[in-house]
Amino acid sequence: MNTLKSPTRAVFWMLAAVACFSLMDAGMKQLSGSYATLQVTFLRGAASLPFVLVWVLATAGPRSLIPVRWGLHLLRGLLGMTMIGCFVFALRSLPLSTAYTIYFVAPLLIAALSVPLLGETVGPRRWVAIGIGLVGVLVVLRPGVDGFISVPGLMVLLAATAYAVAAITVSMLTRTDTPQSMVVWFLALLALGAGLLAIPDWRPLQWSHAGLIAGMGLAGAAGQVALTRAFQLGEASLIAPLEYTGLVWVIGWDVLFWGVLPDGYTWLGGAIIVASGLYLLHRERVRKVAAPAPLDHP
Repeated sequence: MNTLKSPTRAVFWMLAAVACFSLMDAGMKQLSGSYATLQVTFLRGAASLPFVLVWVLATAGPRSLIPVRWGLHLLRGLLGMTMIGCFVFALRSLPLSTAYTIYFVAPLLIAALSVPLLGETVGPRRWVAIGIGLVGVLVVLRPGVDGFISVPGLMVLLAATAYAVAAITVSMLTRTDTPQSMVVWFLALLALGAGLLAIPDWRPLQWSHAGLIAGMGLAGAAGQVALTRAFQLGEASLIAPLEYTGLVWVIGWDVLFWGVLPDGYTWLGGAIIVASGLYLLHRERVRKVAAPAPLDHP
């Protein structure tokens, strides 16, 4: 069944999704002070999975969960463990706003990786935008300050790279598998893999964290539902730039929970990265308008 497009509602759902995901990340940062990195990664997947399963079974039914391309699902689960594990590790010492700023390089990496992995063509102007965005990352990382680039900053960059590769696998999976199966199996494999690897450093869960863990899971699931609705109701070129509003939310969480604000380097580097990403999205929209409509569009 086709869903009628509604740009206004799509914007609302995307803003809601970004807010939910930022709240989930704030929960992960809070938990990272009490549990090992892989245990927090396990909790991220396990806490959201029940909520997502209820949504999928109530809307699309159990048949939508049947995977077709197991290999890509397993690869995506492995990339997810790398992505979230590195991000959680970085959150132990970085403000959320700094981590988000570096992570925003992911769209630039996706564009760059689409050339070798998907055979897509990236024009010179988009390559320049990618290069400028990477300069923004260097501004945030500040190589040479205090002798070395920060290890947590590099871990966020590794997380963004894993996310970019995972996004490429999503573009492949959408040809054969349902969005519901991709979300559920991603969370299930994330929880299973991270949970097994976390056993050696496992720490007993504290009852005082039950509400925080449940809230993190609910926020992640709600963000996924809202994100799905946003892409159903609006064009990607309209709603994708709204992901950058996450920086506003995490600055608020940094001030509210930890009493910190981004430093000048983060503001400057963030502005460069966001501007490059927005230009890249603009060029992608221009390219699609100029290209002939595909005959096999679903």
